[in-house]
Amino acid sequence: MANKLIDLLGITKSYNNNIVLDDFNLYIRENEFLTLLGPSGCGKTTTLRIIGGFEQPDSGKVMLDGRDITNVPPNKRQLNTVFQKYALFTHMTIAENIAFGLKLKNKSKTYIDDKIKYALKLVNLDGYGNRKPDSLSGGQQQRIAIARAIVNEPKILLLDEPLGALDLKLRQDMQYELIRLKNELGITFIYVTHDQEEALTMSDTIVVMNQGYIQQIGTPEDIYNEPQNAFVADFIGDSNLIDAVMIEDRLVSFLNAKWNCVDENFGVNKPVDVVIRPEDVVLCKPEDGTISGEVTHVIFKGVHYEMEVMAGNFEWLVHSTLMHPVGEKVGITVDPFNIQIMNKPESEDEEVAYIEE
Repeated sequence: MANKLIDLLGITKSYNNNIVLDDFNLYIRENEFLTLLGPSGCGKTTTLRIIGGFEQPDSGKVMLDGRDITNVPPNKRQLNTVFQKYALFTHMTIAENIAFGLKLKNKSKTYIDDKIKYALKLVNLDGYGNRKPDSLSGGQQQRIAIARAIVNEPKILLLDEPLGALDLKLRQDMQYELIRLKNELGITFIYVTHDQEEALTMSDTIVVMNQGYIQQIGTPEDIYNEPQNAFVADFIGDSNLIDAVMIEDRLVSFLNAKWNCVDENFGVNKPVDVVIRPEDVVLCKPEDGTISGEVTHVIFKGVHYEMEVMAGNFEWLVHSTLMHPVGEKVGITVDPFNIQIMNKPESEDEEVAYIEE
């Protein structure tokens, strides 16, 4: 397993008596693509800025390779940042933009020229050196901003919603581009986004945040398939979130029906939350379902149909390659393995503890 590269220890940060991060702890491994994911105001950009040295924590430490860098200025840290607004110098050529940081370090002209060629090739923009930024598309400008960052050979690349201004197709192309760059360069990527699909596509590790707390840390598969609380389940992808009662091990009751599940150790007759992903809902004949209802809405999404089914006085979201028309009476079944049981949080912003591997 890769070494810890960054360790955030007990970070607290507030603005105007508004606490943004509260005793925040997180480590990031070498050569990891880690994404900070959450809604606006959850503290993800503040976390990134503290790692980058653009913000000072009120308390706590930022460790890099075992060394305390909490008070080290940004330009003395072995990292570079790519912002959503690319901040390219419009009066300079692309080559001059890429060379800017290297000139500040007094590198030789030969070294700089070699690095410019290398960086442009890496981001698939060979031959663009003499152009000005305003002659490039948004995606090309973004790649130049990344090229400018990577020529400085940072150990860590910080990316703050860098694809937010791009259209969907370009955003998807850039996601694959970033994965390729990360694999080729061996740099640690720390990425901030509120886009769940982006996080699931690119990350080795996702940190889901809300109200300054870490809600869950895990692989994209863990986060999607095994959400630790209702917030994570609701925030990552679509889900059916239902109030339920755990009758006993492997048996749960919701919507006036009993359902087999695989979860244990939740107690007896314990109120819980149930999460069922739309693609895990199986529609069948009304008499074959655990409960039955009626299709109320259908949208064709290309790879599947998205349907709403009113059953058990609950509006189910269902994804299926088989279309059931509006008004059709259907039954609903769910494989026991696809019924996720979660404890109800004791408070609105209850933190889910992250246990180190």
